[in-house]
Amino acid sequence: MKPLEFEKPLDDLYTKIDELKQLSQESNIDLSTDITAIEKRAEKMKEDIYSSLTPAQIIQIARHPNRPNTLSLAQLLCEEFTELKGDRCFRDDPSIVGGVGKLGPHRVMIIGHQKGADTKEKIKRNFGMPHPEGYRKGLRLMKMADKFDMPIITFIDTPGAYPGKEAEERGQAEAIARNLKEMIGINVPILTVVIGEGGSGGALGIAVANRILMLEYAVYSVISPEGCASILFRDASRAEYAAEKLKMTANDIVELGIADKILKEPLGGAHNEWGAIATSIKNALLEELDDLLKLSKEEIKNQRYNKFRSFGKFKEPKPA
Repeated sequence: MKPLEFEKPLDDLYTKIDELKQLSQESNIDLSTDITAIEKRAEKMKEDIYSSLTPAQIIQIARHPNRPNTLSLAQLLCEEFTELKGDRCFRDDPSIVGGVGKLGPHRVMIIGHQKGADTKEKIKRNFGMPHPEGYRKGLRLMKMADKFDMPIITFIDTPGAYPGKEAEERGQAEAIARNLKEMIGINVPILTVVIGEGGSGGALGIAVANRILMLEYAVYSVISPEGCASILFRDASRAEYAAEKLKMTANDIVELGIADKILKEPLGGAHNEWGAIATSIKNALLEELDDLLKLSKEEIKNQRYNKFRSFGKFKEPKPA
């Protein structure tokens, strides 16, 4: 797999290790000492690289094509999972997926964005950018979960809602706005995990939750850095500067009080060890559910409402 831009020095070391292993095997020469030394050097370099990532580099990890996705996580987290499709109005939108699963002792409704892994699937799933019917499907499944008293888990990984003409004609803004309104009044706990890219209202449309968790190298923002740079500076090449100023990394979002917890990823990112990150997510979700299920339905709704009402801080100037 092609390494990320900032990982190229590390990739050179791994290439050298592979070459030495092949040479040792073909020539029957013991090069284990040299291989071990380079492996230790590579591990140290990896730790150094990942201990000082810039926001722009974190975005590269968040967008990695091999990041864990909603359907894969549903299978890894749940003993059973059945996908449900369609919005019962227009069609099924494959950029938002959902279904019923069994998470530990709990029957839950899982809903999330699905970007796709290869080119064919990315086109099929519109690169994880939902149409209005995707949000309507999500809301239909949430209403079903509410009816049958199933907690809701949503996974966020989208650059944003699809901005095309046909999406606007079918009521993109209304669909997202309705989700925001309806999710506040859902009686069961809603847990959101930002697993990759959380972009704009496209993410928020299924993320009005009691608890918001973020993977260590996920991002969450009102707009992409490229979009921000194009609008504010008329220059998309300033995206790296915009990424820093947008405060969109997990550390920033938790510090701002929007997300509640950061889930640490394996060294090198979650795309390298799906099993490990799935275990971490499962443990965190079960812990949060244990707390939330002790609340009454009114307390669950009030907690969610007050959480979102508390976002945003300002200072009033002192009178002259």
